[in-house]
Amino acid sequence: EAEVLEGVGAGTVAVLAEVLPCLLPAGLERRVELRTLGVARVPLTEAIDRLAGLERDPGWWRRLYDSLSGIDPDRLSGLPVPLAGTASRGGDPDAPAVPRTTIGPRQILLPLPDALTGPVLDRLGRLGLKVAHPDAAHPLLEKLGALPATPRAVLTTPQVRAAVAGSLDAGEIWDEDALDGDELVDTVLTLVRDADLVPGDEPWLGALALPDEDGEPAPAGELVLPGSPFAAVMREGELALCDEELAGRWGEQPLTACGVLATFALVRATDVVLDPDELEPRDGDFAESDDAGLLDAVDVWCEDILDQLPDTVVPPVATELVAVRDLDLVDDDAWPQALAMLARPPLRDALTQPVRVLLPDGTTQSVRPYTAWWLRDHPVLDGRRPAGLRAEGGDPRLAGLYDPADATGFDDAQVLRALGVRTSVAALLDEPGGAAELLGRLADEDRPVGPVQLHSLYTALAELDPEQVTLPDELRAVVDGEVRVVDAADAVIADAPDLLPLTGGLPLLPVAPANAAELAELFQVRRLGESVEAEVTSEGEERQVPESVRVLLGPGTPDTYVEHGELRAGGVELDWRRTPDGTVHAATLEGVAAGLAWAAGQWPRRFEVAALLEDPSRTGELARDRWFD
Repeated sequence: EAEVLEGVGAGTVAVLAEVLPCLLPAGLERRVELRTLGVARVPLTEAIDRLAGLERDPGWWRRLYDSLSGIDPDRLSGLPVPLAGTASRGGDPDAPAVPRTTIGPRQILLPLPDALTGPVLDRLGRLGLKVAHPDAAHPLLEKLGALPATPRAVLTTPQVRAAVAGSLDAGEIWDEDALDGDELVDTVLTLVRDADLVPGDEPWLGALALPDEDGEPAPAGELVLPGSPFAAVMREGELALCDEELAGRWGEQPLTACGVLATFALVRATDVVLDPDELEPRDGDFAESDDAGLLDAVDVWCEDILDQLPDTVVPPVATELVAVRDLDLVDDDAWPQALAMLARPPLRDALTQPVRVLLPDGTTQSVRPYTAWWLRDHPVLDGRRPAGLRAEGGDPRLAGLYDPADATGFDDAQVLRALGVRTSVAALLDEPGGAAELLGRLADEDRPVGPVQLHSLYTALAELDPEQVTLPDELRAVVDGEVRVVDAADAVIADAPDLLPLTGGLPLLPVAPANAAELAELFQVRRLGESVEAEVTSEGEERQVPESVRVLLGPGTPDTYVEHGELRAGGVELDWRRTPDGTVHAATLEGVAAGLAWAAGQWPRRFEVAALLEDPSRTGELARDRWFD
């Protein structure tokens, strides 16, 4: 019955001899005498096959693996592996417990040092997972196909996923080997904690049954973490709270990674077809992080987006959609806190970053993100819808045109703009449709606007590309010093200060001189200097412009001007007039100063010119003052 084991070292023979007593010591396989005696030669693969079903302590198996480290892996594919959590006493209650084995290391989970505890390993075995006994774990097993049992690798096995998916109904099916609800929760939360998962890493964990505040099982994805920011802003009774004792024991990280809400959840989806009829929540046991159908009124958002885009046979596609879920669950009084949450990363991008839409012809357009769209149409700021409000204390040029909203403590201008709150004229005009909105409000007689404010607004509008602006039917203008709404066709650009005395009853559009031509082009209206005839009819005497004035006003200063005792033009007495040929006519000192400053393109210097003309000795004083311009 003696046998010789071929192709192994003395260490392997010594270990196997403990269970195969007929093995002769190593080193005798080449002896001629053994051949003469007919001693059987046993290949290693056959010896390994004989180990099937053998129950030995894990330390013995580890010694065997250690002795086989240099052997060709192809000869070891059938090597038994002792499993964790499968202790057996072989029918003898007094015998030491030894683990059962499985054939072949491939797909066996190999415990890592300090990664999984004994109770967890035992529970994994009851879930049907094959985990090598930690005392038998050896690098050889990994070479032979065993998988390192990292917490995430274990968590994502089909057995654990199936247990999570069926956890809500687990109590209805009797299985003495199955984990009860508490054991499954502890096992899964341990793995989630040790894997250091964050919300959204494994969305299917949302189906894990956890006890709610009343002790009843509920899917993790439908629970809220007690004391969390989301619990503070959620309307009472919308979602159940997670059991407080469970939350205190495990903390936020593993619970939120399983879908318990501590803050707003994000939907992140790519290549979303913008078809309102298709944007429905998916059927399933858990909320998927890329399911756009979970968003409240997302079909209405989609319809609004489609209204802004060209009609196409094939629906356009949102290349990437990032949106905040559950906005409809916020309590009306909690919006200040909710907006503060939304203004912080990672939620902030869902509010401020436009959505890029790919059209069938290959072109793209940017549209308002879902989160901003939803918030604009709900009373989330100061109890009112934010669209059409202005931040109190913001750009004074918007005063009267927009109702103020108290945004105290909420000074994120980009977020306010995303909400539709107007913070500045520049931001308003930079937004698609902003110019039309501003002009529409200027045409509203019930919204008060002052002349100085109107001047600043028209100066800003003049800088726009005419293709961006639809010609308005009505404009706000200054008529005899009073700001009124007039027909756009009647309005005139106020581009000639010398002609203002001739504009009685004429609706004037005030604008910075440098922008007068652009505003006339933008609105397709006349300019005052081109539309009012004001030929000088009085006689005057030509005068030289003083050198001090020429130095002050620069090279554009005329050499001469015409002084009148009484200046008449267009049938009206004027202080000054600059005729189309560039000649300055003036009847008063202030008129000379204004005419020369206007002709030189130095209108703000007119008061200095007047001071010089009145008292030439102040030349040095005024020159020093210009150091500080």
